Amino acid sequence: MISLKLALLVATLAGGLGFSLGYIIRILIALGKKGSLEIDIRKMMVSAKEEANHAVLKAEEQAADTLKNAREEVKEREENIKKTEERLVKKEEFLDTRQTETDKQIDDVNKAKLEIEENKEETEKALEKAEKELKRIAKLDKKEAQFELFKKIEEEEEEAINSRLRKLEIAGEDTVKRASQEILAISIQRLATSVSSDFFTSSVHIDSEETKGKIIGKEGRNIKTFEKATGVEVIIDDTPNTITLSSFDPVRRAIAKIALDALIKDGRIQPARIEKEVENARKEIGKIVKEKGEEATYECGILNLDPRLVAILGRLHFRTSYGHNVLQHSIECSHIAGIIAEEIGVNVRVAKTAALLHDIGKALDHEVAGTHVEIGIKLLKKFDVHDDIIRAMRAHHEEYPYDTVESRIVQTADAISGGRPGARKDNIESYTKRLAELEQIATSFTGVEKAYALQAGREIRVFINPADIGDVEARNMARDIALKIESELRYPGEIKVTVIRETRAIEVAR
Repeated sequence: MISLKLALLVATLAGGLGFSLGYIIRILIALGKKGSLEIDIRKMMVSAKEEANHAVLKAEEQAADTLKNAREEVKEREENIKKTEERLVKKEEFLDTRQTETDKQIDDVNKAKLEIEENKEETEKALEKAEKELKRIAKLDKKEAQFELFKKIEEEEEEAINSRLRKLEIAGEDTVKRASQEILAISIQRLATSVSSDFFTSSVHIDSEETKGKIIGKEGRNIKTFEKATGVEVIIDDTPNTITLSSFDPVRRAIAKIALDALIKDGRIQPARIEKEVENARKEIGKIVKEKGEEATYECGILNLDPRLVAILGRLHFRTSYGHNVLQHSIECSHIAGIIAEEIGVNVRVAKTAALLHDIGKALDHEVAGTHVEIGIKLLKKFDVHDDIIRAMRAHHEEYPYDTVESRIVQTADAISGGRPGARKDNIESYTKRLAELEQIATSFTGVEKAYALQAGREIRVFINPADIGDVEARNMARDIALKIESELRYPGEIKVTVIRETRAIEVAR
């Protein structure tokens, strides 16, 4: 019995000793791991500080470069403004000189007129005296006496009369020429508006920098969806409270700006919402086109056109020619034509209306075959525009004869508006044409849904139909597009071809 109790006691003591020893060992192991974890944390903190310092230094360098570029740009703009002011001063001096010369010519003409009247009176007196003398001597009747007298005067004064007539003819031609030059100079000066340099970008204001993160989205999915839906490149940089939209197509930029403004105002930015707002923006563009057409007709004082024709006119707001906004060019032509028509005394309304509508064919030239002049004539006939207006607008490229004075005025106004310094830029037109050709090459392949030229033409993104094109075919298509671009286009540097194949599965729970 005693031995049993002793055995139990020994077992109990051994168990307690084992439990205590295990507990102590567990504490020692935990303390070892804690020390190792603290060392790792310290290392991570040191690494994070080094990365933060590197990022700060890089940001300071970028800020210095940006400040330098901004100063250079400001200096350049100040020099341009100074040159413009000098040109305006010279133009005013030139016009003052022209005015002085014109006044002098008018005085010379008036003096010549007085001399002619004096010579006429002297001639009439001489005729009267000669008539009496002829009757007295030759006893001729009135008609016979006049004939003899005129014949004698012509023979004696033929050279003087011809010389005087020639001088009057030359003086009249110079006066008419100077008057026409003065009318054109006044028209150009009154309508010499500046041309915007904002051809390819639009800015969107945001209230806070946090919005940029929402627009980018997780792993960039929001910004990728937005660029795919609109075909516009979204530039998010260090510019405070500003996002830049870049595209050579003004319609795309307008749709993207409307959609992005709506998304920022709503605050819910995710792929499905982005696609919905882009679709709403496309509908909104139709309203904008109508408003622009109405504004143009109101500004020019032409208020009796068919509403459908006005809507087509508004589409020119999103069309450029050599960097010149076509709707603004048409408005400018209308004002110039009105000034010239009023100065020379012809139909002002016909001239202004024809000038406003002279390029309306460009609103549909990518949809209908033919030149923009032929398309414009068909449009105006369709909407029952008066024949005088059609005949005045159709000759502005000399494809048709100048049937009326108004047709010559429209051609002159078009030349003034398009030919004045700063109105058009050939390099921008060539650049826009190259981007359009780049997209056309990509869309010419079977299975391509849409293609957008981005990064100033350095990248082309091609979206394909996943049902028609597989992954292997997509890789081959990227190579084929790149080869075709190399063979058909001339461009500086390299062009990145990105073929995107995306599959979506959508179901609705009811």
